[in-house]
Amino acid sequence: MSATSNATPKTDRLPLEGVRVIELTHMVMGPTCGMILGDLGAEVIKIEPIKGDGTRRLLGAGAGFFRTFNRNKKSVALDVHETAGLDALLKLIDTADVFIENFKPGRMAELGLDYATLRLRNPKLIYVSHKGFLSGPYEKRLALDEVVQMMAGLAYMTGPSGRPLRAGSSVNDIMGGMFGAIGVLAALHERNSSESGKEVQSALFENCVLLSAQHMQQFAVTGKAAAPMPERISAWGIYDVFELAQQEQMFIAATGDGQWKTLCEVIGRLDLLADPRLATNNDRVLARGWLIDELRTTLVRLEGEVLARQFEDLAIPFAAITRPEQLFDDPHLLASGGLAQLELEDGSSTAMPLLPISLDGNRLQPRRPIPKIGEHTHDVMHALGYTDAQIADLAAHGVLKLDEPTA
Repeated sequence: MSATSNATPKTDRLPLEGVRVIELTHMVMGPTCGMILGDLGAEVIKIEPIKGDGTRRLLGAGAGFFRTFNRNKKSVALDVHETAGLDALLKLIDTADVFIENFKPGRMAELGLDYATLRLRNPKLIYVSHKGFLSGPYEKRLALDEVVQMMAGLAYMTGPSGRPLRAGSSVNDIMGGMFGAIGVLAALHERNSSESGKEVQSALFENCVLLSAQHMQQFAVTGKAAAPMPERISAWGIYDVFELAQQEQMFIAATGDGQWKTLCEVIGRLDLLADPRLATNNDRVLARGWLIDELRTTLVRLEGEVLARQFEDLAIPFAAITRPEQLFDDPHLLASGGLAQLELEDGSSTAMPLLPISLDGNRLQPRRPIPKIGEHTHDVMHALGYTDAQIADLAAHGVLKLDEPTA
């Protein structure tokens, strides 16, 4: 297979092959961590309630959560509130390299699944908690992605003055899971020499503060508070969304003098290029009050498809305003292998974005379908030493759920 192929070679060993991860999570943050580790080759065993992870049944904005963040995982359905179910989970954790959780503060301690308890059973265990806040005055608060976006300045920066607006995706949940995975990779590396595990914590609030750090430092450097993005003073003279012919919209930027010259030539505004008030980028920043309106009067008559070809050929930064559903047909994603067919639990399939990394030119692929509730319960329990009769008895008493074969 060539180095530029997009498929993961079947003969290649994935980086985390041989690492066992037990995941007791729901929603987005914890599952994202497990998905990343699974994509990298770890065996990820997701522990679900008997009725399945409630995220499977979300509607509206949550309808895509489960399938998006739970590929490359096995499903074991256990009632951990029953002694026999909790005992089975503990036996499974004894075999694990990594344990992931993202429940409210104190919940794991109530179940006897906190790090202090589990490290006594498995000293090499890497324990990953995904929380709202790291240790401090806020640590017992409940948090959501939207909560921390309001607290950490992101919502203020995203919306216009007086209208704080959350980002249009679960940015902190997803990045929080990513930082949890980074912590796992660091702890696995250290364990190679220390022979001991470590507790890793990742938190929504601190993640969002990192996203706001550039605006904090803008204030530290300039002494002026950063304005919300819709009202910001841009660092670049041309850096905006413009309406084109056919009511299309396009983001266009010219961050240097060369790009400014090319832009003026493409749109036929050599008069602007000759204007001494627009000689440098800083001049154009100061002239934005009238310059952007002047550009709008020209661009509204031009066709987006034609401009896109010219801008790409001439290295002008641009982007059509794209809706998420249009990404299924994005030519770059299709040609580069950025989307892969993922089999769902009902046997259907969907195109799913892959992790935005490649290893030796290869993208990390789905290796198994989205699991059915309890699809792997029997096999995992059997590997722990439970007999078929014991497994059947636990299922009969509602302690575990076995996948029901389809007709």
